Amino acid sequence: MTYCVAMKLGAGMVFASDTRTNAGVDNISRVDKLHVFSRQGDRVIVALSAGNLSISQGAINQIERVALESPDKPNIYSVRSLYDVAELFGNALRDTRQREGEYLRAQNIDASASFIVGGQVAGERLRLFLVYSEGNFIESSDEAPFFQNGETKYGKPVIDRVISPDLALNDAIKLTLVSFDSTMRSNISVGLPIDLLVYPLDSFDASRQHRIEENDPYFRELGRLWNDGLKQAFAGIPEPQRLAVVA
Repeated sequence: MTYCVAMKLGAGMVFASDTRTNAGVDNISRVDKLHVFSRQGDRVIVALSAGNLSISQGAINQIERVALESPDKPNIYSVRSLYDVAELFGNALRDTRQREGEYLRAQNIDASASFIVGGQVAGERLRLFLVYSEGNFIESSDEAPFFQNGETKYGKPVIDRVISPDLALNDAIKLTLVSFDSTMRSNISVGLPIDLLVYPLDSFDASRQHRIEENDPYFRELGRLWNDGLKQAFAGIPEPQRLAVVA
């Protein structure tokens, strides 16, 4: 399984994904699910993939191949809007599923895959899209300035409670990692390492990438403090006197 999350804030964007893929408990490996397309001073585009690995990799390969072999066609380095980038990903998913889906379904294999796509193209604001397996997509809003992909349910409650467009980037990083810690505690199919990319507004710089490994001291401390803090908060809630069970 996969867990990916991306946040669009006033100060910039945060993207993160786990790197675990498995075909059973005895066949677990690592794979990159965070993909970066950048051109200094012009664009930084980040895609987080989830779902069938062969479908998502096929779609990424198509996007890269068109940019390399057919630069005269609209491609990820030439289009002038993130909306058009989301459309490229949607079309690539459709093409790949049409080409491969029938064979996968014949073996009862789920051929669905999806992407979170975001970043900034020069002349545009920050934008963030969720591209569904069918190729259609939606854009984030100020009311919901984030998207998740994959195993979303465990990490969503804390984001819902904390996130706002004016959240500082450092706090967004912390929130993202708490969301991952919550997910990993409840679902063993999501695991470290975590790939993280932070993009400050108007920087057109994709160099702030980090891989959080098993022995990362900050992530370990964050998990411990979050666990202890939840227990303390729970203990501080008054007992339900009206509903209490009398021994």
